[in-house]
Amino acid sequence: MSTRQDTAPRTDCAVDTNGRITFRLPALTAAARPRLLLRLRPAKGGPERTLHHLDLEPGAADGRPHAVLEPHPALAEGRWDLYLLPEPKAARQRLRPGLRDLRALVDGHLRDRTSPVAVRVPYVTKDGFLALRTWLRATHAEALALDLADRGITVAARLHGAGLHETAMVWLRLRGTGTVHEVRPRIDGDGRGFSFTVGAGDLAGTAAHTGRVWDAFVRPAADAPPVRIGRLLDDVADRKHVHVFPALSAEHSVLRPYYTVDNDLAIEQTPADSPT
Repeated sequence: MSTRQDTAPRTDCAVDTNGRITFRLPALTAAARPRLLLRLRPAKGGPERTLHHLDLEPGAADGRPHAVLEPHPALAEGRWDLYLLPEPKAARQRLRPGLRDLRALVDGHLRDRTSPVAVRVPYVTKDGFLALRTWLRATHAEALALDLADRGITVAARLHGAGLHETAMVWLRLRGTGTVHEVRPRIDGDGRGFSFTVGAGDLAGTAAHTGRVWDAFVRPAADAPPVRIGRLLDDVADRKHVHVFPALSAEHSVLRPYYTVDNDLAIEQTPADSPT
């Protein structure tokens, strides 16, 4: 049986080191001014509000039309679905993924970013269509490595869009409350890289009968707002089930770091006698 997904055009995309994305579609039948539509996915049950259009240019050699999404202006944070508009007033057609060249994103964490930090990662949705995952933040702290040992969880990270003052502090904020556990970070000589360790007993005294989650932030200076620590600067759009870490027993608690659905870093804390 034929479905809409089966007949949707396949679209190749390639990202360069400047964040420019080129979309290349199959050759189209004669059409008046075909365009590419990017739609910011609304909240469930919410109205469609944000659309972005790109003109499709004819291919010089192979006849395949292409569109270029420039790095600026930056797209709002969220998930963007891609559609083909064959001609004005025609019904939009959802696009399926072809070849995705994301090599330029793999080592994106090695390049320092200015504010605002804008990230765009093409990915395939659960139902098999092409989409973009985007983040847009004034500043961002990129988690680089997590190491679990007997002494605790050590995180190495790098701040983008700002620098670290000697008064910088890592915050572990208990989700849903105003409770914050502070950790003094070790700051690299360039004032951007830093690391910190959550000791085996640091959170043990706050253990509850049910699980708790601590969200990780860095406050660049004593008078600066906290910046979320996460991992955004590579080719992985959804990290939660890709990077899975073991648990660490910590004085009547079990600590397990993980990435949230937004690719932000958190630490789950459960009592040591909880069933696994």
